[in-house]
Amino acid sequence: MGDIQGTEFIRRDSFLPFFRPDLGEAELSAVTEVLRSGWLTYGPKVREFGEACGRYLDVPHAVPVSSASSGLLVALKALGVGPGDEVILPSLTFVATLGAVVHCGARPVLADIDPANLGLDPDAFAAAITPRTKAVIPVHLAGHPCRIEEILAIAKPRGIRVLEDAAHAFGAEVRGKRLGGLSDATVFSFYATKCITSGDGGLVTTNDPEVARRVQVISFHGMDGNAWQRYTDKGRWYYEIVEFGYKMHLGDPAAALGLVQLGRSDEFMKRRTEIAHRFGAALAGLPGLTLPTAADWCTHAWHLYAVRVNREMIEGGRDGVIADLTANKIGSSVHFIPLHYHPVFREAGREFAPRLGQTERYFDEAVSLPLFPSMTDQEIDDVVTVVRESLRLRCR
Repeated sequence: MGDIQGTEFIRRDSFLPFFRPDLGEAELSAVTEVLRSGWLTYGPKVREFGEACGRYLDVPHAVPVSSASSGLLVALKALGVGPGDEVILPSLTFVATLGAVVHCGARPVLADIDPANLGLDPDAFAAAITPRTKAVIPVHLAGHPCRIEEILAIAKPRGIRVLEDAAHAFGAEVRGKRLGGLSDATVFSFYATKCITSGDGGLVTTNDPEVARRVQVISFHGMDGNAWQRYTDKGRWYYEIVEFGYKMHLGDPAAALGLVQLGRSDEFMKRRTEIAHRFGAALAGLPGLTLPTAADWCTHAWHLYAVRVNREMIEGGRDGVIADLTANKIGSSVHFIPLHYHPVFREAGREFAPRLGQTERYFDEAVSLPLFPSMTDQEIDDVVTVVRESLRLRCR
């Protein structure tokens, strides 16, 4: 992979990155104000951000954390997952989803995806259940919700905890309800490339006050109460460590940035959707290219626009298209290299029973095109031109 030569079709003066954050004066002012306040770590802005996210997502408990990766770990622990348990998850996800399971001491069990939405296939989930299954982590890949209602219907009667990985799907909806309150817990990402950003950062949401309390405690060293209050006029010096936890909380500068971005979330999502529709209209019907779609029962967050390139019809397949994009100063990416392809999974002696055919087929064909709210119409047209010309040149 990666050794295919690309062809130049257009002249660009500068490189178009795969993603460019949309930051303005409001974000700069908010962060500056916090720096001047002296609160550089967990403080009142973190609490304000969590409450604002809860209102936006219509969920009673929203706990900001340092990243979605840390959120997955503390949420699993809050749900009682530990050594001896099995956790089912798709192989088509970022390593953080797997890492959270392993760091809990549990055994990851990989299952295949539904190619229509790239999320965990409910039938594959059901087939992977054993008496030791404690939890399942459905992933809402690229911003399209997976078939979460079917997964919940399988899990709940069996007492299996459901933790949604919605790192790509802030603002996405299932039958008119935003993700965040459908299952036992949901984790979002505010990394630089995500739907909204706090630089780094994440969020754990839940309807269960006890799960929220445990997430709060575990992410703050296992300390009872809010440590930031120790340094206010209403605080107290005494605290107790009620369990072994981690330092995985968010800080006020990041929360201040996140608050401004949250206020722009609907604006960002509208623009991403417009760009996705423009790509869809311009690239429809091209030989060897399959475009992403949104099911009628959901609202797609359009975090990614991931197309599929038929290797049998297009010379060089996905890698050839990537080479042509690169030759024309356009960034792209692949989401993701399946977990079972990585040495760390094999060396850990993990096993998965079925061949993950849909996952492997998707990976062989997938390329994510640039998509971000500040893309100009000319940048969109450049991407379209290069993809069309690449396919024309390479079509067998």
